[in-house]
Amino acid sequence: MYKIGENIHIISPRVKQGIADRDGSFFVDLARRQQAAGADALDLNIGPQKKAGPEVMDWLVDVMQEAIPGMTLSFDTTNLAAIEVGLKKAGSNAIVNSTSAEEERLANVPPLAARYGAGLIALSLEKSGIPINADARIGIAMEKLIPRAEEVGIPMDKLYIDPLILTVSGCQEYVPEAIETVRMLKMVSDPPPMTVVGLSNVSNAVPAEMRALLNRVYAVMLMGAGLDAAILDPLDGHLMHVIQAVESRAADTPLDALYLKLFDAVAAGESLQADQVDMADADQAEVWKTVQVLLNKVIYTDSYLRL
Repeated sequence: MYKIGENIHIISPRVKQGIADRDGSFFVDLARRQQAAGADALDLNIGPQKKAGPEVMDWLVDVMQEAIPGMTLSFDTTNLAAIEVGLKKAGSNAIVNSTSAEEERLANVPPLAARYGAGLIALSLEKSGIPINADARIGIAMEKLIPRAEEVGIPMDKLYIDPLILTVSGCQEYVPEAIETVRMLKMVSDPPPMTVVGLSNVSNAVPAEMRALLNRVYAVMLMGAGLDAAILDPLDGHLMHVIQAVESRAADTPLDALYLKLFDAVAAGESLQADQVDMADADQAEVWKTVQVLLNKVIYTDSYLRL
């Protein structure tokens, strides 16, 4: 799975301050640590930056290219002028994050990505919002996002459809639908587009100590459905270990073996069964409970692991 590092994100107070101070050493360190941890690309989320966007992006891309030459950069902002500044420096070794099916975005963003040969992340989102069910999200992709990409000349191996993950805390019914959207996208288009998710969104508004477990269990389930890429935290060593274990099919521990069983069950369109889990093993029992929550079979509460 293609791993896009999420840690340069304007929502982080330290990142926000680093941009304000033009603290290059901070971003060099953060970029190199993400690369060393296994990131294949870095997402540069600078926020809207309505006035300063082009100048901020120009500076930040220079810092990135000096720190980690050749690393693919994802330009994550609604400021199209800032995105184009980044694309002029990175060219085809870049991803535009993102367009949606909203009329203005769909008209303006895909041609910009196509002009520079960059990848494009396209959200299953219309003006009316994010549909709950997978069929409606597939409809947005098939009727609007994919045709527009084809129209401007973006090949399917550079188009990343994002089914949009929402938090299990408050939007639980959306969570399994994203898995099915990924699965269906690989079946209804020939050739199929790539798929990508913002993985950490599933655990937004969840107690900090619970977030990592939700993220890594959901990652395995999405991988089983055929996920190609994820914007994630490469500095989460446990998450990166689980992804590697699944990809290499290395069942070195009972817990790794359980993750492989979960991957295989989702890949087969089936469910992990209770008799496949050693409930006496606390770690395995937590994975089992988390799967049930992510499938919307058990209602999420902050205390679900203790129930």
